[in-house]
Amino acid sequence: MENGLSAGRSMPVGKSGMTVSSQPLATQAGLDVLKRGGNAADAAVAMAAVLNVVEPMSTGIGGDAFVLVYTAKTRAISALNASGRAPAAAALDYFKKKNIGFIPDDGMLPVTVPGALDGWSLIAERFGTMPLGALLAPAIDYAENGFPVAEKTAHEWWKASGKLSAHPNSAGYLINGRAPRAGELFRQPALAASLKTIAAEGKDVFYRGALAREIVRFSEANGGLLSLDDFAQHTSTWVEPIQTDYRGYDVIEMPPNTQGMTVLQMLNILERYDLKSLGFGSAEYVHLLVEAKKLAFADRDRYLADQDAVRLPTEKLISKSYAAERAKLIDAARAGEYPPGLAARSGDTQVFCAVDREGNAVSFINSLFESFGCGLVGGSTGIMLHNRGKLFALDAAHLNCVAPRKRPMHTIMPAMVFKDGRPLLIFGVTGAHMQPQGQVEMLVNMIDFGMPLQQAMDAPRINHLDGFDVALEPGFSPETRAALARKGHRIVGEANFGGSQGILIHPEHGTLLGGSDPRKDGCALGY
Repeated sequence: MENGLSAGRSMPVGKSGMTVSSQPLATQAGLDVLKRGGNAADAAVAMAAVLNVVEPMSTGIGGDAFVLVYTAKTRAISALNASGRAPAAAALDYFKKKNIGFIPDDGMLPVTVPGALDGWSLIAERFGTMPLGALLAPAIDYAENGFPVAEKTAHEWWKASGKLSAHPNSAGYLINGRAPRAGELFRQPALAASLKTIAAEGKDVFYRGALAREIVRFSEANGGLLSLDDFAQHTSTWVEPIQTDYRGYDVIEMPPNTQGMTVLQMLNILERYDLKSLGFGSAEYVHLLVEAKKLAFADRDRYLADQDAVRLPTEKLISKSYAAERAKLIDAARAGEYPPGLAARSGDTQVFCAVDREGNAVSFINSLFESFGCGLVGGSTGIMLHNRGKLFALDAAHLNCVAPRKRPMHTIMPAMVFKDGRPLLIFGVTGAHMQPQGQVEMLVNMIDFGMPLQQAMDAPRINHLDGFDVALEPGFSPETRAALARKGHRIVGEANFGGSQGILIHPEHGTLLGGSDPRKDGCALGY
């Protein structure tokens, strides 16, 4: 997986521990935990909390989380689904009677019970060595005393200014009606107070106590469906991860209700081709990637749903034999048209990873879905609420149809790669529907094209949007673009190309190398 080539910047290295995230302040908080004797689980929870504060458009306890944990002592992989469920009142009939054709982006209707905090708590309890309150301390400090806003974060904040100013309670995330600027200090006293309460009283205050009551009060006053019982009944779920072998590398993903299976399907299809001989950036390679994505997404949009609520053919979908069937549909000369699914969407999510001196590793994704979620704070709590419920279908025949206490389909998906039974890569890619594409592109860059981790992140990306529309980052040649157009692809402009974070465990030396996507503000740090 090394070709001797370098990326735009060298990879940070370490021997005793490493953390990586989209924000240097969060990465540093995780590293500080490791240096104080905490483990990878402790570091990941501390980073999750700081990211809640310093990148509030993307992540936080008002959203959901999915986590993969590798325990070195037992060589076991644990997977936690910390996504929330629809309110008990969210029956299909409710939406039909109100003539609601689709669940909106904003407001309280797309808000399902936020599962992230329960996930933080469970990870800390089961795998960590420090109390939750101690892990929240850095985040509380930044929320109460302020943090300097990072450059790319400030730009994303600015783009969401209209959404935040549309409701008085979310305007607290603005300064005199505008987004904070790069380098400007921003304070969140209401969020600091909520985090302090959680640090003192534990997660129950969010699911059964004062914070739950305030969020439900606000929901009821603003057309939402959440109830106190919805919060009290919330549970996260330990699930079995799913995996495939790609050219001798074991790729580990989360099962439905998130789209990890889509990565495995794409890899299984692409494995049937000699991508290395085609070359990175060639029209032939890009065409195969896009067609594999279309095929996998056609199945995703038909089958991805809450596996606790409906029966799903996951095992067949990620099988090599099924990939062989699907690959037969690809025409090397022409872009294909497959059954349409959901329209392409953007999303705001954060992935962060940690590895400790014992070799324990965590890949953690926490998300509000779209930028600043539903656009509303949960009353006086300072907690920005997600809008993940907008991904429910309102078609009774669809497996992902909304139903009481059902989880919606999810886009967030932490990942790991093992080689010869040992962890090699702890990583993830953000960007909603870009996430499976981004993960596959990174893995192909490393495994097929021999790129080091950072170069695999830096390389220009492809995002198939919908139909024949394909977005390409700068770096693809005019010849490639012209050849793709001749095959029937329509090359379009701007798109979300995601953001990746990862830690590579050197297979020979056991040292740690960190990669952080230049599309975000983040960094990796080791010691």
